[in-house]
Amino acid sequence: GDIQDGIRQLESIKNKQEVSLCTMMALIYAHKKSPNPDRDAILELDAKMKEQRKTAGQQALYFAGLFLWHLGREDKAREYVDRMIKVSGGGKEGLILKAWLDLTCGKETHIKKAVKYFDEALQEGNDVFALLGKAQYFEVRQNYSGALETVNQIIASVPNSKVLFWFLYIHLLFGFRLLQKDTFNLEAIRMEALHYLCREGNVSEASARLGDLIKALDRLEPRNSQLFCKMALAFSRTCGRNQLILQHTQTLVERASDLASDNAEFATELGYQMILQGKVKEALKWYNTAMTLDETSVSALTGIIRCQLIQGQLEDAEQQLEFLNEIQQSIGKSGELSFLRAVLAMKKHKRQEEVIALLNDVLDTHFSSLHGFPLGVEYFEKLNPDFLLEIIREYLNFCPAQPASPGQSPSPLLKHCASVLETVVKTVPGLQQAVFLLAKVKYLSGDVEAARSNLHYCLEKNPSYAAAHLLMAQVHLAQNNIKLCSQSLELCLSYNFEVREHPVYHLIKAQTHKKMGELPEAIKTLQMAKNLPGMRKATASSKTKGKRIEIDASDRVSVFLELVEAHRLNGEPHEAAIILQDAINEFSGTPEELRVVIANADLAIAQGDIEQALTMLRNITPEQPYFVQAKEKMADIYLQYRKDKKLYAGCYRDLVEKLPSAHTFLLLGDAYMNIQEPDEAIEVYEQALKKNPKDPALASKIGKALIKTHNYSKAISYYEAALRSGQQNFLCYDLAELLMKLKRYEKAEKVLQQVLDHEPVNELSSLMQDGRYQVLLAKIYSKMEKIDEAIVSLQQARELQARVLKRIQIEQLDAVPAQKQLAAEICAEIAKHSTAQRNYEKAIKFYKEALVHCETDNKAMLELARLYLAQDDTDACQHQCSLLLKNDQDNEAATMMMADLMFRKQDYEQAVFHFQQLLERKPDNYATLSRLIDLLRRAGKLEEVPRFLLMAEKHSSRAKLEPGFHYCKGLYLWYTGEPNDALRHFNKARKDSDWGQNAVYNMIEICLNPDNETVGGEVFENLDADIGNSTEKQESVQLAVRTAENLLKELKPQTIQGHIQLRIMENYCLMATKQKSSVEQALNTFTEIVVAEKDHIPALLGMATAYMILKQTPRARNQLKRISKMSWNPIDAEEFEKSWLLLADIYIQSAKYDMAGELLKRCLRHNRSCCKAYEYMGYIMEKEQAYKDAAINYEMAWKYGNQANPTIG
Repeated sequence: GDIQDGIRQLESIKNKQEVSLCTMMALIYAHKKSPNPDRDAILELDAKMKEQRKTAGQQALYFAGLFLWHLGREDKAREYVDRMIKVSGGGKEGLILKAWLDLTCGKETHIKKAVKYFDEALQEGNDVFALLGKAQYFEVRQNYSGALETVNQIIASVPNSKVLFWFLYIHLLFGFRLLQKDTFNLEAIRMEALHYLCREGNVSEASARLGDLIKALDRLEPRNSQLFCKMALAFSRTCGRNQLILQHTQTLVERASDLASDNAEFATELGYQMILQGKVKEALKWYNTAMTLDETSVSALTGIIRCQLIQGQLEDAEQQLEFLNEIQQSIGKSGELSFLRAVLAMKKHKRQEEVIALLNDVLDTHFSSLHGFPLGVEYFEKLNPDFLLEIIREYLNFCPAQPASPGQSPSPLLKHCASVLETVVKTVPGLQQAVFLLAKVKYLSGDVEAARSNLHYCLEKNPSYAAAHLLMAQVHLAQNNIKLCSQSLELCLSYNFEVREHPVYHLIKAQTHKKMGELPEAIKTLQMAKNLPGMRKATASSKTKGKRIEIDASDRVSVFLELVEAHRLNGEPHEAAIILQDAINEFSGTPEELRVVIANADLAIAQGDIEQALTMLRNITPEQPYFVQAKEKMADIYLQYRKDKKLYAGCYRDLVEKLPSAHTFLLLGDAYMNIQEPDEAIEVYEQALKKNPKDPALASKIGKALIKTHNYSKAISYYEAALRSGQQNFLCYDLAELLMKLKRYEKAEKVLQQVLDHEPVNELSSLMQDGRYQVLLAKIYSKMEKIDEAIVSLQQARELQARVLKRIQIEQLDAVPAQKQLAAEICAEIAKHSTAQRNYEKAIKFYKEALVHCETDNKAMLELARLYLAQDDTDACQHQCSLLLKNDQDNEAATMMMADLMFRKQDYEQAVFHFQQLLERKPDNYATLSRLIDLLRRAGKLEEVPRFLLMAEKHSSRAKLEPGFHYCKGLYLWYTGEPNDALRHFNKARKDSDWGQNAVYNMIEICLNPDNETVGGEVFENLDADIGNSTEKQESVQLAVRTAENLLKELKPQTIQGHIQLRIMENYCLMATKQKSSVEQALNTFTEIVVAEKDHIPALLGMATAYMILKQTPRARNQLKRISKMSWNPIDAEEFEKSWLLLADIYIQSAKYDMAGELLKRCLRHNRSCCKAYEYMGYIMEKEQAYKDAAINYEMAWKYGNQANPTIG
């Protein structure tokens, strides 16, 4: 900042040959910048410079080019550099400087050449200046990983390099290594402060660093006015008008202004600093100062107009704007000027369309000015998030005050706002106001989950953010979560007691009372809100302890309308009408008047006066706000009350006629779909698509409408044509999904493989899209029974999703819940496949991972609990069930599992208690009843079953006609040794879609083994040899096998496991014939299944049984011992029991009574009604001459065999 000192220092080196040329250029520049330029000195220096230029050597030309480049005179610099390269014969330094000139000139063709020159220079060895250039090139190309790699290369090669501060901002997320080496490095301090402010949202840390920055500037650059001002810009635009930060930025700009009080730019910036702090009078003073210093300053005049608009001096502002509009041709288009025109139009109550068009123009101008800027400090300045938030707040004035109801298309303005806010949040995630506004936009769009996610982020960073707590309360209310809504209101009040002065607080409170049916309380709360200061037109803001609370007109009208509704619901139409009239008087002539008219129409409908309601709505004209809502309301009346589809569609046709836009066409298309007229809808959607060809939702709607017409071939052709155009790649998903539904799996697979066949992607939206494609591809592979390929696709989806989840926290906060949900679904699918392959460890791992992504995923919790149960880890299972029942106390499956657990712990009372709970709530819950019957059988308490069957009969007179009831009755009779009666009841459930398949399986089992013998066992077979060999018995067996074979034909399994079960039953039928060839055939099938499905217990038991029938006992014993080493699980419970009994039978034959006894105890531990286990125990005791014990066991066998087996008797 000290020009004279600069001139003195330059004079001392001007005779040094290598720098003399650039020194003379610098001296000329310094003299021209002096308050009183020395004309003679300038002329003398100019003449000397021209002389020097003729004979300048390589070094002199290089430094001259370098100086001119720093002055921003690229073309002149290029002349010197080209001459230098020529003189040096292509020297490295010249190439590097030429590359820098190309890189910073802003021309795409030159930028491409720059990297070539850098690489050429680097072939001669590492060079910091070239490496920095390469890092800058990567940054311009937004390849931050490449830039970071290059910066690390520099740090490794030149640890003390001072020029590193140039690229420090690449390290925003990677620590601040430079500060450890140089605590007064200005750029490093600035970057650290920006990191805390923009990334972390940590204002106190950012403020502390700004304090350090001011101290460092005072020490290193105390007279550099430009630097003081420059350092303030990014912070003031990204701090969300935080007073702590603005105090520092004001100090910086004031310091600049003190050093150069004649600088109009500094005065203008001080004016802007005052605007940001809401000090309009001081702002105006500074803008006027700037105009005095420079009468041509457009930015100072723009600032004055802004102040005039804030102060309501609309005529003055309009005159000045007209003047600036006229000269705009010469100065170029300005986003800020367009914005001020929009504000003026709004303050003068111009038509909504006009204001929105102006706001659209503001955004177009603003974003086009950012084109080509890499992400860096200057980008933060130019992006100016504060300005963008101002624009969004203006847009929100034209958006509905209430959220879109389910199925309703949200206002297109909200979509526009969301797009801008997502850009801001992606760039400055620490700006809480932007995240909050995004949450508000998502809430109004009906996307409450995204709103909740953004608010959660806000409140995590700043728990005292009262507005966020208020909005969170509204979100909870929209999700019918009254308890959490009340909690948010309490938190809001605890952080900011003044919120009681705001009507929205009382409005939400009243809405919670209304939802709970407490209408008198709701009315009382709303009356209180209505009487708050600032609720009336004359005082649309209120003062509380010196603070002014601004109250939106939309919030004021919401209180009135909610009160009308509360009185109406409370059966007080007269009071409702009085409040409504009050609202009409209060809001007459304001944009909110139309909301009152619509509410008045609602009241008329409630009173049955449909015609009156329609008359009111017809009076709302297209140029008025809420015209669209009025038309939608009319359409609903025609459809719901008049049942007139023609007039319903007519309302939307009229809307398209009066306000033709992509949005109104979309509404008309949706209306046609609502009244089942997809052909008309398609036509309208196509017109809408012409207006907005890049809208993926529209293209997707056309395809879905074609599917609705069942014109599948046309839908497929439409999707294929759209994909061929190359514009609508997102339709691949819809096409593949349709092909999958039509069971054209190969074609669906091909579509997805084509869209996934591309180079690795890094764009977040592409990663998300690829993840969805992989999940769908996995579904298709599952349908094709290509399980390994399905798992590979799911693993790839999981890897993609991991990358998405890392980035989405910063880049697209509102999508976090949906993406976490998808990650959980992917893990759950992998777990499901692992379970089917009996790889329980892997399944547990992936269900746990699913719960990391989605802690309250009841389905995953339940499956995890089932796996723990299958692995006999009862504690882990109980823990999962407890967590699940905490989330959902009426969860049937978890309650049933708890019952199972209690049974395993031999706490039968508790087990039955859990089932009883379910059955008392719903006695005809036959799924629960069937599980209870199985439990009581295993608990040895089958005598308790009849009372539950009686409960079901008493509960419903139709019980005896219900297939579920007959299935349960059949189960009970089968377990109590009455196979014929059981068959009769199962037969009544046989044709039912829910119960039929299980009933048929049970009937087959009864046919093949009516007396529940140990198939293949020899202990009792020898005792019953005479009965078994009778002709009558053999004929009976043959008839039973034929019946079983006929029943098998009725089975139609839907899953892979179902098909395997069917194969096993078919082969049990073959074994039941006892013919050697049939048994061998069955053995081969069982062996094939075991090879394909390792440790498949029913198939292993089948093999063992076949070996026993073929009298190959050692081989049978090997398979059964294999089963005996496995962990019991409820799915294969029956097969475990049969295998233990058969192995016990073999041991008894070999007189290995101890080993047999252990197995029989195991049977009884898992099934206390196991008649066969007691019978074998009795036999062993008898053989060991323990006759008393034998008698006890035979007695138990007699009891549980329903006193039907004469041998036991």
